[in-house]
Amino acid sequence: MTDASHPPLTPAQTRAIELARAALDTEAAAVLDLKVRVGYAFAQTVTQVLALKGRVVVMGMGKSGHVGRKIAATLASTGTPAMFVHPAEASHGDLGMITAADLVLALSNSGESPEMEAILPLLKRLGTTLVVMTSNPQSTMARHADLWLDTAVAKEACPLNLAPTASTTAQLALGDALAVALLDARGFRAEDFARSHPGGALGRKLLTHVADVMRTGDAVPHVSPGATFSELMREMSAKGLGATAIVEPDGRILGIFTDGDLRRLVEQGLDLRARTAQEVMHPSPCTIGEQALAVDAADLMERRRITSVLVVDAAGHLCGALNSNDLMRAKVI
Repeated sequence: MTDASHPPLTPAQTRAIELARAALDTEAAAVLDLKVRVGYAFAQTVTQVLALKGRVVVMGMGKSGHVGRKIAATLASTGTPAMFVHPAEASHGDLGMITAADLVLALSNSGESPEMEAILPLLKRLGTTLVVMTSNPQSTMARHADLWLDTAVAKEACPLNLAPTASTTAQLALGDALAVALLDARGFRAEDFARSHPGGALGRKLLTHVADVMRTGDAVPHVSPGATFSELMREMSAKGLGATAIVEPDGRILGIFTDGDLRRLVEQGLDLRARTAQEVMHPSPCTIGEQALAVDAADLMERRRITSVLVVDAAGHLCGALNSNDLMRAKVI
C-alpha cells in the first residue's frame, strides 16, 4: 500500500513513525561514529586472532550477551573458530572450556559487569588474551584488558536513553567488522562459507555438483547413429528428458535430438519415417562435465536457452544427463 492510498494516520501512528525514524537516525549515527575509532587496537585484535592456536571465546551479560552469541556465530561461520560462554555459568564450571590458547572477547557497555569482574583474575592467571568491547576505557573490564575496543555511543535510541539500543547496535557492527577483516585476512572464499552452511541456498549452489543430481545408467536417453526414427522417438518418450543423445558404441557423443528439433522438422514437412538418428540429430551438442557445479549447468542452460544438457566424464564420453526440472528438484534453481 502506497502513502497515497492509505487512510490518514492517527496521532499515535504519526508518533510511532517519528520515533522509529529517530531511532534509526540515532543508531546509524552510532555506527558511523565507530569508523574514526577503528584503529590500532582493532588491527592488533585481528593479528592476535589470526595467530591463535585456540578459539575466540565471546562473553557478555544481558543484551551484550545476546549480541555476543551472534558475533560468535558470525565468526564461526566465516572461518574463525569461536564459541559463546555465559559469564555467570563460567563461575560455576564453564570456565573450564577456556584455555590459555584462546582469546576472550568480552562485551559490556559499562565495562562493570559483576559476572565478568568475578572471572577476570582467573582469566589473567590462566594467561588468556582478553579483548574488551566497552564504552568506558577507565572501567574495570577495560583496565584488565590486553586490548580495548571503543564502542561508546552519544546516546541510546531509546527515548528514555536507558534501554540498550544504539550501544548494542554498535557492538554488533564492530563484531561484524572484525569478522569481515578476519575472513579477508584468511582468504576465506564463498566455497568456504558454503561448507559451513550446507543446508542453505548458498550451500546447495556451491556444494552441489552435476554428478549429484544428474540422471545415470538406463535413465539417460541414448541411441546409436543407425537407430531408426521410430526407435529414437521411443527412447525419448520412455526416458522423459525431452531429448536423446546419439552416441557411438564407445560412448562418444555424436549429437542430440530434442523436442525442438522434432517440431522444426515437422514444420519443414519432411518424411521422417525413413530417416536415421544420425540424419536428424543436431551435431556437436552442448555438454558439461560431471564434476562441474550444478549451478554452472543451470547457467549454461540459461545462456544457451536449452532445457537439458548431456553430461560427460573426464574422457568426454556420455555418463549422464539432466534438465531444468532435475535442478529445481535439487533446489539449485
